[in-house]
Amino acid sequence: MRVIDSHLHLWDSGVLDYSWLSGPLDFRFAETELDHARLPGATAEKAVFVQAETDEEHFLGEVRWVSEMADRIGVVGIVAGMRLDRGVDTITHLDELSAHPLVVGVRHNLQGESDGLAVSTAFVTGAREVAARGWTFDACIRASQLPEVARLAGAIPELRMVLDHLGKPAVGTAGAPRLPSVEWVRDLDELARHPEVFCKLSGLPAEAGGDWSREQLEPFLDVAADAFGEDRLMWGSDWPVSVIGPAEVGDPHAPTDGSVTYQPNARTRWWETVVAWAEARGHDVDALLWANAERFYGLDGPRTDATVEEQPRTRRGLRGWLRGE
Repeated sequence: MRVIDSHLHLWDSGVLDYSWLSGPLDFRFAETELDHARLPGATAEKAVFVQAETDEEHFLGEVRWVSEMADRIGVVGIVAGMRLDRGVDTITHLDELSAHPLVVGVRHNLQGESDGLAVSTAFVTGAREVAARGWTFDACIRASQLPEVARLAGAIPELRMVLDHLGKPAVGTAGAPRLPSVEWVRDLDELARHPEVFCKLSGLPAEAGGDWSREQLEPFLDVAADAFGEDRLMWGSDWPVSVIGPAEVGDPHAPTDGSVTYQPNARTRWWETVVAWAEARGHDVDALLWANAERFYGLDGPRTDATVEEQPRTRRGLRGWLRGE
């Protein structure tokens, strides 16, 4: 089974600055760590790196850092961080990104921005420049921002846009699940009316605080499939953001105080959950895991130098491995 992870993060605070990192995420997640989180059943595994919200002055440095290791880890596309509302500076930044062949799109992280920014004149102007270059836009937003992003899609119908993490709906936890809200279903349907907008099946484990079950999250996957259809959905791991939560059963390195921690098997568990859901519903699994991401991001054919073939490996707790245990 071949896989393109449409939403992979990497970071190293020893190389770049990330003001937002804290807790178990304040750690190096890069080449070696990813190798210990590979999908054990994948025959080929590639990924699209999505900017990890490094401090703004390091946006270009992040692209250079990921590009340097891309062939070794299977990254075939980069969604670069940037600000779309900076006028001439936005255009200059886009021109600088053009020098990096792995860049396929950009992300101005909107989830913490004030209402109205995504439909402001400055932002729309910047987004039009993205579309003119044939690049994509990743929309990372909260559920309440869905109508605004739909307006953006209407203003620039040629902009290829993908909704990260289904718009981050409230999902509850495994023990206290929540059903999809009427408002989220309505707003997702409205956004999906725009044919150039896709949706990532990603991020829901993080919205559950790492405490989730297949039964809890399947209703949200069903809503997304009803809205976008199987030809505009793509799987993403949101690694490592979506692998933080309560310790997994049997983890010998679980914190004694019960605090959240890295979940070594969570990336694989989310992949297996989406595959099982898709197979049960009769969806095209290859489209969700590979073809749709390849088409959306314009990834050209197989790149054997950037494909990680599955190898037998022992899965151990990441912290234990780092300690040499």
